[in-house]
Amino acid sequence: ILQTYPQVRLVGIDRDKQALARAAKRLREYSERFTAVHATYDAIDQVAATYRSEEYPLAGVLMDLGVSSMQLDDTARGFSYAREADLDMRMDQSSGKTAADLLAELSTAELTEILRQYGEEKFASRIAREIVRAREENPITSSSQLVEIVREAIPAPARRKGGNPAKRTFQALRIAVNQELKILRNALPKALQALSPGGVLVVEAYQSLEDRLVKRAF
Repeated sequence: ILQTYPQVRLVGIDRDKQALARAAKRLREYSERFTAVHATYDAIDQVAATYRSEEYPLAGVLMDLGVSSMQLDDTARGFSYAREADLDMRMDQSSGKTAADLLAELSTAELTEILRQYGEEKFASRIAREIVRAREENPITSSSQLVEIVREAIPAPARRKGGNPAKRTFQALRIAVNQELKILRNALPKALQALSPGGVLVVEAYQSLEDRLVKRAF
């Protein structure tokens, strides 16, 4: 966008300070037209009000949802079930509860609801019960611990198909930690309202829960 349209200003919103720093470095030759803002993207109405003007109406919004490959590849972030790491999963590591905090604090019913709603996990109640049983013996703080707990909770036939059996649990916890669907639900109407006449909103969604919210809002 910055290369193609020399008249455009670009404002990038991200809660991940590492992502903002990388973006600012990558786009340093466009520093006069690029601004990085540390916020969740449901603050888009406030950000738009700050940077929009007669000279620069809000012509377009692009939302790229979910976790990034940069975050998945950083072992210390704890997003991936395929790597040994502490169960953090926060996109903004400067605030909020970690996945390990949720696993230590939530009841069986609360964990079941998270796994069922955000992971569409059909064995949610079994996994939740196993998490509560396991944490009575030892705190659940690492990805390998959680993967093993999920594996033990799921019936053997179900483990042999559909990839790693922990993937839905990890997705559900990540969404809960970062309140991803709540933020998306709040952000969509704000983005549509903030656009100038003729403006365009594009949303890149990667799973069905996000997709449904976007289609309903549109």
